[in-house]
Amino acid sequence: IAKRLIAWLMLVVLNAVAFDLISNTTFKNAMPLMSLNTLTQKNEGSALSNPFLLWKMMNYTLNDCYMFTEHLNTLCFVKYLMAVFRLGFVSVYLSAPMLDGFATGASFTILTVQAKYLLGLKIPRHQGYGTVVVTWINIFANIHKTNVCDLITSGHYILGPGCFGGSVVAGKEIQERYKDRLKIPLPTELVVVGGATLASHFGNLNHHYGTSVSGHIPTGFIPPQVPSFSLMPRVALDAIPLAVISFAFTVSLSEMFAKKNGYTVRPNQEMFAIGCCNIIPSFFHCFTTSAALAKTMVKDSTGCQTQVSSLISALVILLVLLFFAPFFHALQKCVLACIIIVSLRGALRKFKDVPAKWRASRNDAVVWLITMSATALISVELGLLVGISFSLICIIYKTQNPRVSLLGRAGDSDLYEDMEEYQNLVPPSRVRVFRFQAPLYYANKDTFLKTLYKAVGVTPFLEMTSRRKAEKKAKKISMTQAQANGDTNNGDVVVALVQRQLDFHTIILDCSAIPFLDSTGLVAFQGLLKEFAEIGVRVVLACCNTSLIDTLQKGQLFGKGDKDMSKMLFHTVHHAILYANIQQPDKTWQPPERARPDDWHRCSSRGLRNRSTKTINTFDINCFQCCI
Repeated sequence: IAKRLIAWLMLVVLNAVAFDLISNTTFKNAMPLMSLNTLTQKNEGSALSNPFLLWKMMNYTLNDCYMFTEHLNTLCFVKYLMAVFRLGFVSVYLSAPMLDGFATGASFTILTVQAKYLLGLKIPRHQGYGTVVVTWINIFANIHKTNVCDLITSGHYILGPGCFGGSVVAGKEIQERYKDRLKIPLPTELVVVGGATLASHFGNLNHHYGTSVSGHIPTGFIPPQVPSFSLMPRVALDAIPLAVISFAFTVSLSEMFAKKNGYTVRPNQEMFAIGCCNIIPSFFHCFTTSAALAKTMVKDSTGCQTQVSSLISALVILLVLLFFAPFFHALQKCVLACIIIVSLRGALRKFKDVPAKWRASRNDAVVWLITMSATALISVELGLLVGISFSLICIIYKTQNPRVSLLGRAGDSDLYEDMEEYQNLVPPSRVRVFRFQAPLYYANKDTFLKTLYKAVGVTPFLEMTSRRKAEKKAKKISMTQAQANGDTNNGDVVVALVQRQLDFHTIILDCSAIPFLDSTGLVAFQGLLKEFAEIGVRVVLACCNTSLIDTLQKGQLFGKGDKDMSKMLFHTVHHAILYANIQQPDKTWQPPERARPDDWHRCSSRGLRNRSTKTINTFDINCFQCCI
């Protein structure tokens, strides 16, 4: 019980007071937020779990309080519509690097807004694009007006040891380091707020040094008010990203604990439930409902399974609303700013992870940097849009510019790999094996053809054009010679001699890395077969999955009734090479040594297995024995 009570005090009382500061609304407007598990809560590392929602709340002043009601009213309709149209899949497009960069950028923006409270500066709040840049310019322009008392207080409660709780950072570090040994969480914020309030009250800091304090905090509940539907268009653009982000955080948290406790989560049902959670709060000037990581973890660790456990937090909030609110009158705003900034350290620590991200995946690192920069330097809303758009562009770019390779054989085995990545691979004689590692669709069809032509060193239509020019030139020369010699047959002989002999007769397309192809990709395959056939080169396919085979059959790539399927489709690259060399034998090619009967055995579930190497897929044992 003690652990639970301390956890609720830290999570609801202090956050409610802090939200009162950053939103410039009354305390009673901020308090209902906590009872609904809304907005940002501090996670295990004391970092804000949803900085975007916190930032949206900070953008409104006392004259814009009605905006909170309209946000919830509009947001519940947005989530209802998303649930009706089964748009729960939207969350899968919010990649982890994008969300991390977005959270870091939003956290840096919040830190910038809170910096003026640390210094005791009274500068206007900038709304719109470039908040971070404009705010820091204003801070440095007014740095000479810094309140020394606020500056010393901020430094003491962030870093300095001493009485009244000392450093918030030190308390959090101790909590993280010894969390497995501590039976109850350290009430660092409670001690800091209590000590700071007592020091400010008895020292009369506001009167003697002009420090900014929370001021009058009324008690009681705010009267309910019917939302104004006429204002919905004004907040619609803000409500959409609010709905998507809050839904993404909630579903991510739900899936994490669902996996831990052995149950499943339906994203569309969760979206519908979140929309319902915003109906009643919209009548009480509450903030947007979202996931609370810290509360969920505390409830899970204490064995809570239903919402009955929320009665404890509701009782604590009720006590603060009715009795304890006036005691925070003398609390300095810089102390609350310290608590908020320290809570951001988890997100800000992600800066040191950038080198590791860059080494692991440059694409993810660039997504993180672009999203973070756009969120911090432009605006939170555009940062989210830029992050999602850039993530999708990166995916499209990777499919448009996939990895391609020519394959070579590893020794006497039937294993074929990229000759640029592995050493001592032998290219098949008079055969080219090409691997394309991406789905083949309309956006990368041209890339597929260009890379194939470059890999094999032949462009079919250019080869045909060259041959026609050579034929035309040869005919002209032969006709001239025939007229001079009176011979009408020399022309045909000369034309036959100018044909260029290619160093390969078959191209094998390794389709193991092609998950699917569309109609454009099918047309590309059909054109490829026709173009290379005109210059005497056979094109066959290997390692196709069932989905790919179905598409090829429906497109009649193998002819009517799939009559040519056995000549064009093979289960492995090795089988395709054996077939190609049998159809067009090469004098330098020697068939592999016939395997002894005891070298192979049938595996009921995995095909033909070599006792010394690996399993190969068996497409036709008789055909395989004939080939070797």
